Amino acid sequence: MAGSHKAGAAGRREGGGSAAPQRRNKRSRARIAGVTGLSVVVLAVAGGGWIYFQLNGNIKTFDDGGISADRPAASTKGSNVLIIGSDTRSGDNAQYGHGKGDIGRSDTALLLHVYSDQKHAVAVSIPRDSLVDIPSCKLPNGSWTKEKHNVMFNSAFEVGETVQGNPACTQNTVEKLTGLRVDHTMIMDFAGFAKMTEAVGGVDVCVPGNVYQGDLNPKLGHRGSLIFAKGPQNVSGQKALDYVRIRHGIGDGSDIGRIQRQQAFIGSLIKKVKGKGLDPTTLLPLANAATKSMTVDSGLGSPSKLISFAMSMKDIDLHNTKFVTLPWRYEGARVAVVKPEADALFAALRADRTVDGQNAAGKSESASPSPSAAAPAPASGKGISVAVYNGTVTKGLAAQVAESLKSAGFTVTGATTAASQDYTHTVIEYGANDEAKAKTLATHFPGALLRQAKAPGLNVIVGTQYKADGAGGADAASSAPAAVPSAVADKARSADDNICSNLSYG
Repeated sequence: MAGSHKAGAAGRREGGGSAAPQRRNKRSRARIAGVTGLSVVVLAVAGGGWIYFQLNGNIKTFDDGGISADRPAASTKGSNVLIIGSDTRSGDNAQYGHGKGDIGRSDTALLLHVYSDQKHAVAVSIPRDSLVDIPSCKLPNGSWTKEKHNVMFNSAFEVGETVQGNPACTQNTVEKLTGLRVDHTMIMDFAGFAKMTEAVGGVDVCVPGNVYQGDLNPKLGHRGSLIFAKGPQNVSGQKALDYVRIRHGIGDGSDIGRIQRQQAFIGSLIKKVKGKGLDPTTLLPLANAATKSMTVDSGLGSPSKLISFAMSMKDIDLHNTKFVTLPWRYEGARVAVVKPEADALFAALRADRTVDGQNAAGKSESASPSPSAAAPAPASGKGISVAVYNGTVTKGLAAQVAESLKSAGFTVTGATTAASQDYTHTVIEYGANDEAKAKTLATHFPGALLRQAKAPGLNVIVGTQYKADGAGGADAASSAPAAVPSAVADKARSADDNICSNLSYG
């Protein structure tokens, strides 16, 4: 296990430092995950659930027998909805873009957390090229795959190579990545997205610079005609698809930059629908367009279930509808997940903490925890071995922590410097069969983040929030609830933000 922290620690610089993304000459797909998937959320936020009475028969369900039995525990602290955009070219989708419809594919996906106060929501974009671990997934013949490590996130949807894709595998992957239980999963295709934008009379967007045909399709070989002129404009149908899939010619030319514009598009769409009010002549065509191209898990497969889901979000206003992106950094042509910031983000969502530092009841993030929430007393480490790494620039910290753990009965197998010295939270890594030992170790580091690793054994990577005391040690975070990292919160977009602001990372 020693040294396994390096994969999670390497290169913690967030948000595209000096390393530029490598551009690949692959066919341009309409990467609209999150834009199409949030159509149902748009309806819920804008109008409540009553409209679903009109939609019986539209909804298709997928086989959720492929959902892993090894899942995070259910929680009463809000709910989580996975939204996947499918770019299958079968059926009505064949008229949009190019390519074959033999395999269902996904690109960017979003995990929507609806807070327990039902007045806040945050959508976390997961880049398609993120390098993640894909757990065992069910194939069409009923067998299960072996776990895969350090592979592209969007490849989970392609497991089994069917036209419908494998949403259960993507859900398993998201649950493993986040530690959050996914309550519902939705899949939308881009035929529904195009019809949806037409149903609302178009969506207001902003283009930071002139965009030509060659930007949309680099294989064209020349600039081509002007597609979008610089500035605000209204788009629908194919034009809306073109806007959300543009990568080249805008910002840094990356998929990450495209996510930022997709988030702005979704916010603008929500604003458009809310501005029209509860008008059935608008909402019913929108609902029909969305649901006819939507596939959901069995938990949402009826009008009554959709009504309940929609009603849980009807009171969320524009400003409290937030969009963030999974902490990331470039790793060649791919995207690496930046830890421990990503772990801290998901810990905050598990604790039902909002982006702006509130809990589901609206209390300040700085509020002290109740006595019932106090951390357990430090437990004996007898029979438990652990390696200690210093994830800070404080000299001698690993040795100091090692001595503290030895005095508590732990066997310390090593004390050295971590591969990166910019850890904020203390992180405890544990093997597949070592979770109980990790929880015992965590009693000595209140506020630490727990993360399962590939190799057996225990590592503790000490962050800057660790502060020693006379009894041994404790994290400074132990007196404060989990919080969304400032690096994530500072870049959050609200649905009421100006459509021309922060359109690209580049």
